[in-house]
Amino acid sequence: MTAILGAGISGLSAGYYALENPKIGPLVILEASNRVGGWIHSIKQPDGTIFEKGPRIIRANSYNVLDLIEQLKLTAKVIPIQSNHPAAKNRYIYADNVLHCLPNSLKNMVTKNTLLNRSISSIIWNDLNTKKVSKDDESIHSFIERRFGKDVSEKVVAPILCGICGGDIHKLSAKSVMTSLFEAEQNYGSVLKGLLQQKLLNALNKKNEKEIKSRISDDTKSTVKSKNMPSHLVKRAKHESWRIWGLQGGFEQLPQALTKNITKRGVNIKMKHNCEQLIFNKDNVELIVNGKTEKYSRVISSLPAKNLANLVKEQHPELSKELSSIPTVTIAVVNLQFSGNVLPVNAFGVLIPPKEEIPILGIIFDSCALPQNSKMTVLTVMMGGAWFEKYFGDCSSQEHLRRIAIKYVNEILCINGDPKGCVALHTML
Repeated sequence: MTAILGAGISGLSAGYYALENPKIGPLVILEASNRVGGWIHSIKQPDGTIFEKGPRIIRANSYNVLDLIEQLKLTAKVIPIQSNHPAAKNRYIYADNVLHCLPNSLKNMVTKNTLLNRSISSIIWNDLNTKKVSKDDESIHSFIERRFGKDVSEKVVAPILCGICGGDIHKLSAKSVMTSLFEAEQNYGSVLKGLLQQKLLNALNKKNEKEIKSRISDDTKSTVKSKNMPSHLVKRAKHESWRIWGLQGGFEQLPQALTKNITKRGVNIKMKHNCEQLIFNKDNVELIVNGKTEKYSRVISSLPAKNLANLVKEQHPELSKELSSIPTVTIAVVNLQFSGNVLPVNAFGVLIPPKEEIPILGIIFDSCALPQNSKMTVLTVMMGGAWFEKYFGDCSSQEHLRRIAIKYVNEILCINGDPKGCVALHTML
């Protein structure tokens, strides 16, 4: 029997795909809390408005997720957002007390933009005329500043990374986070040249694959075709030029559908079952769960690294030390609901560079991407990140988080008045 630790999206997905392997055997998922889904959590308000505490949209090029959505029969609930939609093409940066739209057209590429006070073409020229520096690794800030300029590093890349992971580009690894860009310079002397070379190589590889497929037998060809055939939802996403998509009724429907699917197929999900220790033996793995010992043939962990570190600390202190050394940040998520349309622009949202010295990482315009009620505006405010302790200390009440979120949302978006609804939550990343 195999135990999966955690019933978040990773644990549930592990269970779903593990069922395809008959060698895995019976599956049990152990979840410490009283709900599935982990960070994916859709909270329905009394008036029907949905607040998302975690992810609410997925990039359309994540084809494996679209395949999964179709397999789980959630296709009818998909809300596609095409490339010409304001939420797909408009993204703003708040700097120097002004909202700046990131370049989103060919015209914007060659004209001077307000954020950097220069054109994208000048940034490309900077990369092409900057000499390669051979390095094993460096910070994202150092890498971007060398190749494109300090303004690009601080005003564009820094806020984007804040929105993705709440991280500090002065500490994040360029090699790990921007692998393709970093390797492009190291291999070809320039980011742009490297990306163009890689694109050419990928095109040649695809051409070679087609030639190989043309030579194989018809029987083999049909087998390969059936295995690699994209789902109808993937075909539709490509045909209709989707950029991102969400789910009507809240994104938590994905883990809920996964739960329903795998439990019907025999997976046992045990709620409020907290794994306290892992002990690896020659023939099995012992789990101390709620104070009792359970034995399994194998264990799949979907827990955060620091949680797993505590489970193996006694038997494998060095491994525990390595897991504990993986840095995390705390992000406060505050959902706000205002009466009427209070957005100054139609866009996916706005990100704030750390150099602005305010506790807000970004504001997602939920109402623009996934409208629920034309008479309401729903926003998600992300706060803290790598700077959480600096702005909020070790402990901050939800009321304090709410006040800070409202203050800066009103200031950044020029909104007057308090929201109709509000929910605040700490999220560990």
